[in-house]
Amino acid sequence: MQYGIVALAALLVAGLTLFSGFGLSTMLLPVLALFLPVQAAVAATAIVHLLNNLFKVALVGRHADWQVSLRFAVPAAAASFLGAALLGYVARQPPLLHYELAGRVQTITPVKLTIGVLLVAASLFELLPRFERLAIDRKYLPVGGVLSGFFGGLSGLQGALRAPFLINAGLSRDAFIGTSAVAAVVVDVARLIVYGTAYATASFGRLPPGGAGLVAVAMLAALLGSWIGARLVPRVTLRSLQVIVGVMLLMAGAALAAGLA
Repeated sequence: MQYGIVALAALLVAGLTLFSGFGLSTMLLPVLALFLPVQAAVAATAIVHLLNNLFKVALVGRHADWQVSLRFAVPAAAASFLGAALLGYVARQPPLLHYELAGRVQTITPVKLTIGVLLVAASLFELLPRFERLAIDRKYLPVGGVLSGFFGGLSGLQGALRAPFLINAGLSRDAFIGTSAVAAVVVDVARLIVYGTAYATASFGRLPPGGAGLVAVAMLAALLGSWIGARLVPRVTLRSLQVIVGVMLLMAGAALAAGLA
């Protein structure tokens, strides 16, 4: 059952978000967090995200604006190291609170609380129209890179912070998609170096039985979803979809922060 849920989620999310510039990590992370430790879910999402963005680069990378990419991606990569290192530190901290609900003991840990709060914040980008229209002057591209990279390393939620900075950089639609993909690949590689090092030293926790299989299924399903999306879903901007995603993120973030997931 868990393989089916993860595969369906990755397939749909990758297809629907192929040309949006963000959304894959935001929506896939809560699903993987249902079956994996939170920090492992962040790392697993990063692997799927990297593979998906490499596919994007292969599709439209030739349209990327490399000047914009460098101004954004270099500070993003540096900041992602810090964010990923902070995730490893937070994941090692002891639980904050235990409480009983419906006859079960629930545990609030620093890593669940951190990722839960960030998911709730990410839901605002889907639910509040003002964020959909947010565009920031291109002179602040390095600042956007730092913010996107840091929070990408910490939680994987980098795209929602990347889009407002790139959308006002004078890029065509294809250039925006290609530049976003290049920046995302740079951040993903940087944070996966930190995640991998932490995992190798056993300071990041271990995958539960079947965890590697879940990651493989998510990777394959995301590739298939991107392939289908490139042909059938050239652009999805339905407000109803945004509201559904926002509500789901809000519920998932609240549940995670409260130790219920």
